[in-house]
Amino acid sequence: MHHDNAFEPIIVADIGGTNARFALVTAFDKSAMKFKIEQAQTYPSADFSSLESALSQYVEFVSFYAPKYACLAVAGPIKGESVRLTNLGWNFVVSDVKQEFGFEQLSIINDFAAFAYAAPYLDKTENLSIKSGYFSDNENIAVIGPGTGFGAAALVKNNQHQTVLSCEAGHITLAAVTQLQFELLAQLKKQYDHVSVETVFSGIGLTRLYQAMAKIEQVEVDELNPSQITQRALDGHCEICLKTLEQFCSWLGSVAGDLALTFGARGGVFIGGGILPRIQHILLDSQFSQNFVKKGIMTNFVQDIPVTLVVQDNIPLIGAAACIANR
Repeated sequence: MHHDNAFEPIIVADIGGTNARFALVTAFDKSAMKFKIEQAQTYPSADFSSLESALSQYVEFVSFYAPKYACLAVAGPIKGESVRLTNLGWNFVVSDVKQEFGFEQLSIINDFAAFAYAAPYLDKTENLSIKSGYFSDNENIAVIGPGTGFGAAALVKNNQHQTVLSCEAGHITLAAVTQLQFELLAQLKKQYDHVSVETVFSGIGLTRLYQAMAKIEQVEVDELNPSQITQRALDGHCEICLKTLEQFCSWLGSVAGDLALTFGARGGVFIGGGILPRIQHILLDSQFSQNFVKKGIMTNFVQDIPVTLVVQDNIPLIGAAACIANR
């Protein structure tokens, strides 16, 4: 993108299974590291038969600006030029869409790549520090998120260049560190051939962890979904539920520390939502930080890395803006 004084407007979008959120980025304030995001519109994804039809409605809405740039963040994997949003039945080829709308530039990125691009622009005051530390400029940043699945990506920096590394870190093998974790893992292994990070650190993973915990404690296992487990723990109505959430947070510390080492993330680790914002105090009281730094001879490497729980909600839009504006 041309870095002259006139900022070219960029269409940004966050396209999920339920909603397609569109907005226009019209300016960037370098001193505050903030994009100006306006003209936001939310469309129910199910109302449209294709990405093109939703995009076309928005392009018409902002026709006054005649935007030539667009970056869309989508929930799902992207293979080269062709994008399939399976739960919506939307398939498209990036170059075709670019041509159809006459964009000079069109990027399609997945939601975790968007999170990684957004990381340097997140508002420190709006989000929650889980582990204090020092944000090293020009060092890699890792983003992770225990949500529907477990996502991870890294913003990789090299001199003045940066790029986003997408990966499948959610499917690495989950490691046990404490005696309780070894026992939990043994329970999970009875049911799952490969216990990955995502097996435990995802919405449905919380239920699996609860069931394993109840078996170890030899308590009757209730049929509970993740939000019921969370609610019972917060209400103080169920000791096993509380233990499950404490373990979820503490064990996540080890995983986050592993990924900080893997990505060399001295620029910080950012964790995206899922259930964590609902259980902030359990997370803060847990062994998260202690486990994050328990890395033997590499303890000094992770010691100073800050970890932030991100609760602001426009991350994919900020990431989409950063993806194009930084080119």
